[in-house]
Amino acid sequence: MKKPAIIVPEGCKEVLLHACCAPCSSAIVEWMVQHDVHPTIFYYNPNIWPREEYEIRKQESKRHAESLGLTWIDGDYDHEQWRQNVCGLEGEPERGRRCELCFTLRLTAAAREAKELGLQYFTTTLASSRWKSLEQIERAGHQAEQTVAGTTFWAQNWRKGGLYERRNQLLKEYAFYNQQYCGCEFSQRPSGEQNK
Repeated sequence: MKKPAIIVPEGCKEVLLHACCAPCSSAIVEWMVQHDVHPTIFYYNPNIWPREEYEIRKQESKRHAESLGLTWIDGDYDHEQWRQNVCGLEGEPERGRRCELCFTLRLTAAAREAKELGLQYFTTTLASSRWKSLEQIERAGHQAEQTVAGTTFWAQNWRKGGLYERRNQLLKEYAFYNQQYCGCEFSQRPSGEQNK
């Protein structure tokens, strides 16, 4: 028998879903609801720059959650603190050390939020992007669960099971704003400069 593409951790009926944006959340949320897993959406992305871009993505995430009657939580936006945390890593390429540190910061905040809400499990929509390193995301999630006792990171490749294709369908159905870069100012560099 073929192993399912997405495996729900045993006993997981509720999860804190760290959401990077509405397009990446859409198919994951739909799948969770269809499989009796109730997501609480946590929007925490202090890496996004400029502020106007952050607000657009935030409002789209909120609109999506509200349309489904789901709880949506707004994490703090402190881009200056984020910049201090990644200081010295500005020149790193995408998928480099800066990205992994960024994932760790955001997923640790998600683990703390999950614990505060009494939720054991947390996961992230970051693992739905083909531009991200799944290995980095998994390491960051496991580091976050070790930092915040009593939480468990649901490590999942959210590109599988037709979810990536479904994401693209929902993007059109909801007429979501679809950003063209990860979020921080360093990810905006022209593609020819990414590996310099």
